[in-house]
Amino acid sequence: MSLFKIDTEKCDQDGICTIECPAHIIKMTKEGPVPGEGAEEFCIGCGHCVAICPKGAFSLDFMPADQCMPIKKDLMLDADHTEHFLRSRRSIRRYKDKPVPRELFEKALSISCCAPTGSNRQTVKWLVIDKRADVQKIGAHVIDWMRYVEKNHPQIAQTLNMETLISQWDQGTDRICRNAPQLVFAYASDEFGSGAADCHTALAYLELALPGFGLGSCWAGYVNYAAGQWPNLAEYLKIPEKHSCHGAVMVGIPKFKYYRAPKRNAPDILYHV
Repeated sequence: MSLFKIDTEKCDQDGICTIECPAHIIKMTKEGPVPGEGAEEFCIGCGHCVAICPKGAFSLDFMPADQCMPIKKDLMLDADHTEHFLRSRRSIRRYKDKPVPRELFEKALSISCCAPTGSNRQTVKWLVIDKRADVQKIGAHVIDWMRYVEKNHPQIAQTLNMETLISQWDQGTDRICRNAPQLVFAYASDEFGSGAADCHTALAYLELALPGFGLGSCWAGYVNYAAGQWPNLAEYLKIPEKHSCHGAVMVGIPKFKYYRAPKRNAPDILYHV
């Protein structure tokens, strides 16, 4: 089977697919685009060729053009909408006492899977903890880890404010998982050097997507840190061997609304000369 198919009635042989292919495996001939030598071996499956064709003439054997979402000009963000969208995102630390609707969450997660990954390997895997009791157990594991660090590495514990967090936990205040109804972990195989960056980017996409579905999130930094340091938590999470967790976020329905975007520092720019 050929790597791709061309609808010759639609193709105008403009050569854009050839120019845009990141792997340089498409050649333009008098008959139109054809796979170059080793095309099937070196294709990374990114779909640039399908996406860039203005006529919809290009289809990969695993990615027909008519199955790809069309880009609609009326839904594209202009500069003002982009600024408003990104600056209005807030880290949510207070959640309604309701479970996360699975259908909404999975739709947002499917969008986050469109985040770029190294060589389009799509290395990111997801672990979702959607029972509040299990989230609380994870918080307890993190506190156990903090007690160990406080006893054996007091300087580190002081730097991470662990004494306060432990004390508040003992008094019934959860600053580890914030009483969130759900935790989401992104992890990847250790064989991929881009695994950490891929997971971070995918989690960022998830955080940006969630508000559109009435959901909010916040990075669970202590949980992620403990997942790589505390064997009991690692065992509880059951991340596969030779895989590493590269980030965790709390997810839930926001309890409050925000009405303005706080100011942030101007970009610290250095142009190379």
